[in-house]
Amino acid sequence: MKKIVLSFSLISLLLTSFIARADEGMWLPLFVNRLNYEDMQKKGCRLSAEEIYSVNKSSLKDAIVMFGGGCTGEVISDKGLILTNHHCGLGQIQAHSSPENDYLTNGFWAKNMAEELPNAGLTVSFLIRIEDVTSKVLDGIKEGISESERNKQIEEKCKAIEKEAKGDTHYKTQISAFFGGNEFYLFVYEIYQDVRMVGAPPWYIGKFGADTDNWMWPRHKGDFCLFRVYTAPDGKPAAYSKDNVPMKPKHHLPISIKGVKQGDYAMILGYPGRTERHMTSFGVKMLLDKTAPTIVSVRTKILEIMRQAMDEDDNVRIQYASKQARISNYWKYYIGQAKQLKRNRVLERKQELETKFDLWMRREDDRINEYGNCMRDIKSAYEILEKYEVATNYFNEAIYQGNELLRFALMSRRFQMAIESNFEKLNRETFLAERKKETEKFFKDYNLPADKKLFIAMMDMYSKNVEEQFQPAYFIKMKKKYKGDFAKYADYIYTESVFASNEKMMALIENPKSFSQDPGYLLMTAFVESYQQAAQLSSEADELLNKGNRLFIKGIREMMPDKKFAPDANSTMRLTYGTVMDYYPADAVHYDYFTTLKGVMEKEKPNDWEFHIGEKLKELYAKKEYGRYGKDGEMYVNFITNNDITGGNSGSPVIDGDGNLIGLAFDGNWEAMSGDIEFEPKLQRTICMDARYLLFVIDKVAGAQNIIDELDVVE
Repeated sequence: MKKIVLSFSLISLLLTSFIARADEGMWLPLFVNRLNYEDMQKKGCRLSAEEIYSVNKSSLKDAIVMFGGGCTGEVISDKGLILTNHHCGLGQIQAHSSPENDYLTNGFWAKNMAEELPNAGLTVSFLIRIEDVTSKVLDGIKEGISESERNKQIEEKCKAIEKEAKGDTHYKTQISAFFGGNEFYLFVYEIYQDVRMVGAPPWYIGKFGADTDNWMWPRHKGDFCLFRVYTAPDGKPAAYSKDNVPMKPKHHLPISIKGVKQGDYAMILGYPGRTERHMTSFGVKMLLDKTAPTIVSVRTKILEIMRQAMDEDDNVRIQYASKQARISNYWKYYIGQAKQLKRNRVLERKQELETKFDLWMRREDDRINEYGNCMRDIKSAYEILEKYEVATNYFNEAIYQGNELLRFALMSRRFQMAIESNFEKLNRETFLAERKKETEKFFKDYNLPADKKLFIAMMDMYSKNVEEQFQPAYFIKMKKKYKGDFAKYADYIYTESVFASNEKMMALIENPKSFSQDPGYLLMTAFVESYQQAAQLSSEADELLNKGNRLFIKGIREMMPDKKFAPDANSTMRLTYGTVMDYYPADAVHYDYFTTLKGVMEKEKPNDWEFHIGEKLKELYAKKEYGRYGKDGEMYVNFITNNDITGGNSGSPVIDGDGNLIGLAFDGNWEAMSGDIEFEPKLQRTICMDARYLLFVIDKVAGAQNIIDELDVVE
């Protein structure tokens, strides 16, 4: 055998080329064995495909939950302990906080199960199984029918299949569309309603860096919190009860504190929310020209007003903490996405693909017959949708998101309808009791002066930036009546509207009578009607776009038969895999793959709410008191991988080749924020909290030994 000797530099080049290839794809775990398993093994996965996803045996999927409605969590003990991101549990932490018990600032740690706090409305969902039902759904659907008729028939079939799959079980069944409506999969879930808060780090750890560091690397944040799932004594899901017991999960994740290094295998299972990687150039252009600028400008103003109110009043800071964080997150997202779409030439890359598709399509008559109109339909659809895009986004951002009085008025439409029907087909007492709870919850976190300032600013921006032809007639009437002085209009509404006063709302619930002429209700109703009219006028465009996208995606997959296409994220369970890896964000700039506690201290700004550091953490750092979680005198905080994730993956476990938790995913990186629309293999990174920092905070900062004791720690 001839011996081949490669130079060290060439070996390095080959190794780097192999490792540096980021893998696009949020894969359905159902198909891991068929699509990805060999590549996963090459990267370092030592689990069998069945150990990752199985219907009949315990597998990794059984430790993964959809946390609430938009995050991921994982089971990390045999007593149903759930780990997720701090920002995913922020609403619950805020709800339990007050100036007297400021868990937002100081953190919360239950020293025993009796101290764990219940959370009304919070659920976690476990995936039972996935089934490909494409043939069942599309059977008998004829070509040539309108897209609306096609969707109607598909919806009817999906309902029937879901009903049959559910049977007499307590499971939830749901069919989701993939690849633009070319494929359909059934998901069966078991949902648990008794989820209690166990632990949360103080603000200076859980939200360190806040808005400034959001979507950025290097990062230095302990973005985690802990909950526990409880069941009825028989192990079944049940509403909160003192008689409930900690869940006995099918599987839970051991936590490794061995640490990570460059090139280590990293796998993530979770519930990514939404990507649009088949968006055409027309969609990208509308996003850049209309959508992003509108959302950013409105949210900038909302955040400015919220921040001022929060800084001036400690009670408002607590009331608005979760709201501010939620609005801020996608404010910065759209700033970054627009910037990186331009920097990474995504519009031009989309146009290049569309040109290739057009050439491929025109080579055969059958292709022309099937796909010949899809790009024309997509272009025509966006020409219509662009007319309404600013008005639609102003309704969503300035009216619905930007003002709580108006949103509360919208929430009360069902109450008005019940009054008009004299509570027909409703249990009056039960219905009114629910309205009372809803009102109490609303006013607990409501600040009238701040909301009034938001109203004035949002009405002014709406008036100036939405074409008058799309503004409601009632709004125009009020604008003329008050001569464009929205401060005076606000004085009227906030004095007269029942939705600005807890006392007035409670009195209305005690003695229900029509509030159809309430000034807040009249204004919100006018906005909703205008929004619905725009939706009706653009419904034809929606149909054109849906059909065009469906055929375009089908054609692209046919054009590239050797490519393994991963479906867009749609809040269903996905697996991504890759490696721990550094990156080069720009010329002459290199980012390492990890950060340490030293970096936390370097960022400290004592009087800055984003970069304040507590004395306990500084003391532990000064003494290098890291216990078994430190290494070589360092406390590792965050690391990055080249996994493919998006929003919804927040809280997802980062898992090594043996099935141990090594980190907690919590963010993406700034340079790849165009990644939801076009994957960026050289730049895409997932920002993760190191499992060692997780345990260090629980153990050394919080002193919560009771939590440490129930974990399986791999050293």
